[in-house]
Amino acid sequence: MAKLMGIAVVGPCTAGKSTLVTNLKRRGYNAWGVAQEHSDVKWLWKHKNPNFLVALDVTLEAAHKRRNISWGERKLADQHLALADARAHCNVYLPTDNITADEVAVRVVEDIERYCLFFPLG
Repeated sequence: MAKLMGIAVVGPCTAGKSTLVTNLKRRGYNAWGVAQEHSDVKWLWKHKNPNFLVALDVTLEAAHKRRNISWGERKLADQHLALADARAHCNVYLPTDNITADEVAVRVVEDIERYCLFFPLG
């Protein structure tokens, strides 16, 4: 049943949204990324009416290690502000600084499966 649900993934740049969506899709989940961090529409994450919302996070230090970025703390703070509503409504919040992409996927899948035990679809 969990694989039938819609899963939206939000987070700041370099937090691992695209990688997580790819990993979830490989496992058969209906997942998509939302560029909420670049939107002034605080509820953009609701657009496709997800059943489950994942909010990833990253520190500036980790972001610099992952990608050659030209922005600093101010832009990350702006992205966090744009993500505030999604973070307040997420089913799982996961900082990704010190875990691998595979570990992120495993933790999120565990949370999705646990959620479905309490809130089954259909």
